[in-house]
Amino acid sequence: MRPMQAFVETACRFACEVSVWVVDKQPVNGKSMWGLLGLGAEQGMKIVIETTGDGATEALKALAEIVERAYDKEPEPRA
Repeated sequence: MRPMQAFVETACRFACEVSVWVVDKQPVNGKSMWGLLGLGAEQGMKIVIETTGDGATEALKALAEIVERAYDKEPEPRA
């Protein structure tokens, strides 16, 4: 499973709001694949994840694990 898909599927398991952003960009809905695509975040970029509401702490932990696993891998060479 691709990291973005795993992120969205995990975010959708929780009732809380999930927002994601990078410096100089507006926050996007972390439960939306289109929103995350619009960020243009690439491997190595710093992102901010904010969760609010029921299950926010658990959601943040789960989402952070996904991001950490995705960034532990070496970047694939571009063709």
